[in-house]
Order: sequence, then C-alpha cells, then structure tokens
Amino acid sequence: MVSVPHKPVCMIALTVSLMSSLRAQEYKYEIGGMTGGSFYMGDANKNRLFASIHPSFGSVFRYNYNLRWAVKADLMWGQVSGTTVGGSNAFPIPAQTSFTRNLFDIGGQMEFNFFPYSDKFAYLNAQRFTPYIFIGLGATLAPGGGETFAGINIPMGAGLKYKIWNRINLGMEFSMRKLFGDNFDSASLNAPYGIESGGWKNQDWYSFVLLFVSWDFGLRCGTCNNRYTSDK
Repeated sequence: MVSVPHKPVCMIALTVSLMSSLRAQEYKYEIGGMTGGSFYMGDANKNRLFASIHPSFGSVFRYNYNLRWAVKADLMWGQVSGTTVGGSNAFPIPAQTSFTRNLFDIGGQMEFNFFPYSDKFAYLNAQRFTPYIFIGLGATLAPGGGETFAGINIPMGAGLKYKIWNRINLGMEFSMRKLFGDNFDSASLNAPYGIESGGWKNQDWYSFVLLFVSWDFGLRCGTCNNRYTSDK
C-alpha cells in the first residue's frame, strides 16, 4: 500500500520550492537615491580636485541588461562655486570674480561591471561586490549668476557597488561632467584671455562624488536567466 503525504507537508514543500524559485530570479530594474558633493573646475579652479565642494543629491534608475552591463538614468541637483581671488593666474578683467551657482543635471550612461554582479548565480562566478565604469550623455541647466547656462555634457566616471541583500544595493561613484562652453562659471570668465574655446579646449567641468542606495524590482523570467551563461 502506497502512502500519500499529508496535505500540510505538500503545502510546505510547494511553498519552499516557490520561494526558492523566486529567489533564483534576477531583477531587471533598480531605483534609488544619491547624495554627496559637487565641485567645479574651470578658469577659476584649474586643477584642484574637491575645491569648494558643495552638497548635491538626486535620483537614479538602472536597467540591468545582464550581470555585466547596465543602462543608468539620473536626475541631479548640485551647487558649485569658484573664485579668482588668491589664484596664481592674472586675469585681464577689471576686478577679481567669484561665483556660486545651482545646477540641474539629467542624463543617461552605459555602465560596465568588472565582475558579474549578483548575490546569486554562483556557477557564473557572480560577485556581491564590483567596481564599474561608465560614460554617457547629459544636459545641464544652471540658472542665475547674471546669465543662465544651458548645454549638453558628457558624464564619465567610476564607482563601486555592493549588494547587501537580495534587493538592496549600496555604492559610491565619482564622475566628471565635460561641458561644451566656457561660461558655466561666470560671463566674465568666458574666454578671459580672448582665446575662443572649441571642442575639448578651454571648456568648463563639474564633478559629483556620491553615495547611493537602490532597490531592485521587476523580476526577470526564469528562462531569460539562461542567457547569462553566454554573457559571463
């Protein structure tokens, strides 16, 4: 006579199996917040990293294409300042110049993880921690200061991610935003020596140093995870 498992035992086994199946999924999307500092580099600050750093914060959204590649979109607010007072350069303008500006930054970047990033998929040597690099395209709006600045930027940088739990990520990143204009700081510092800027020459930059936390969502179908084998 064949014995039939009791219903409670079957239900427990089914629940455990379902939970294991869900945990084996990888999430497609992340959403979160970022906070940190921002600073400027240009005619009023030629080469001092982190000079006159100000607070910044924003939001981030990622689409994780696979364990190596992600597409990120972010929306940032920051503040920058600079001064020619006490600088080593002598500017051909009647008086020394100082400025402080708020900026709004929106953009998208392509990210590459140096290690397959996940707290699962051990057979693919996936890691909970990875450094990453990114590059993309964005837009900057900086009102006030006597002249509103608006233009495109090229964000580039590097960071670190750590998955502290199944759906929570912590990280930090440093980025530089290359602008295509010389009047982000001040109208009086737009080509102050009479040499017109062009391309990558004599343009302003600003940077973000950020900490972020993000939440995974959007389960990927189980059969889609098979492609990770070829994306390792």
